[in-house]
Amino acid sequence: MTRLPHPDTLAATALGWIDRETDAMAAPLRPSTSFLRDPAHLDRAGRMFTRDDNPSYQQTEAVINALEGGAGCLLFSSGMAAITAVFQRLAPGDHVILPVRVYSGLRDWLNLHGRRWGLEVSYLQDYTPAAIEAAIIPGKTRIVWMETPSNPTWVVTDIAAISKVAHEAGALVGIDNTVSTPILTQPIRHGADIVVHSGSKYLNGHGDLIAGAAVVAPGREDLLSDLQVQRNHYGAILGSFEAWLLLRGMRTLALRVRAQSAAAMKLAAFLEGHAAVAEVLYPGLPSHPGHDIARRQMAGGFGGMLSFRVAGGEAAAKAVASRVGVIRQAISFGSTETVIEHRAGMEGPDSPTPRDLLRISVGLENIDELIGDLGQALEAATIQKETGA
Repeated sequence: MTRLPHPDTLAATALGWIDRETDAMAAPLRPSTSFLRDPAHLDRAGRMFTRDDNPSYQQTEAVINALEGGAGCLLFSSGMAAITAVFQRLAPGDHVILPVRVYSGLRDWLNLHGRRWGLEVSYLQDYTPAAIEAAIIPGKTRIVWMETPSNPTWVVTDIAAISKVAHEAGALVGIDNTVSTPILTQPIRHGADIVVHSGSKYLNGHGDLIAGAAVVAPGREDLLSDLQVQRNHYGAILGSFEAWLLLRGMRTLALRVRAQSAAAMKLAAFLEGHAAVAEVLYPGLPSHPGHDIARRQMAGGFGGMLSFRVAGGEAAAKAVASRVGVIRQAISFGSTETVIEHRAGMEGPDSPTPRDLLRISVGLENIDELIGDLGQALEAATIQKETGA
């Protein structure tokens, strides 16, 4: 069996593919939507239409698949398109299990479209093997879903232990690996069957495209075929230029993720010692309840995402977010710029996220400037609270 290069090398070289026509080391852009047929052999196998088989996908899918250790990868028009394709495989009456603190877009889709589709959904507060085992409905539970670390409270889930429980019940294990990225965690190695990504975040890393991806584990190639049919029928296809941008972004994936993880660790340590901060949520901190599991599952860092709860409640949290200067107020994450967000306000009135919580996506700026910026914002908010100004 051929050993793949180190993930850093794999990402930087994009598997080392060379364009055979020109010997170009950078991938060509192929925007054609249709492909010439042989008049003498119209029934031959081959490319027909880009929705079914876009040549611009090949290298990008191959790189993501290799990074995740999968049996195959499919690109989608967005992370949500990749996620919903997994659930749209199911039939009315099928049961799925998810953590309460899961990506709000998925929760909204399941509560509206999934339930209307006829899916039965269980959200668990404590996402442990014992809790999942108790929630499984024999013969009906089809998917056990994970997101670790989970957005935005960064709860860490034991992938291997939960995969064992799910597989014993005949359920598939799906996991959103957007936050950790394959640089830090490879869920398939721990038992996952399907891994999805919002390619708009760390994989691209530059905040200039929307994309998604789904990877299946070896031995689950049947899932790949099902997902490809879903992608085709629902038209959840990515553009050629977006596939090219995603590939270009991934060449710096390892460098970015490790640098952002190191900066997030320093920022979390600073916040943990600040009097205006009630709690810091970051799996790299020894005080985090999931720290030991994170150490087993994550290699080379704990990710570039963290959250903290501001002493003084929601008003104080919003005041802090309004006073940063280097850090920007914006949604999304995984780009080169550090952004802060009052997450519950974005998620809506039914959000389980604490109202005093601020989420930070750490970028590539100088860490001392980030700490200084957040420090002055916390101090300003504290003075306002004390003086009532």
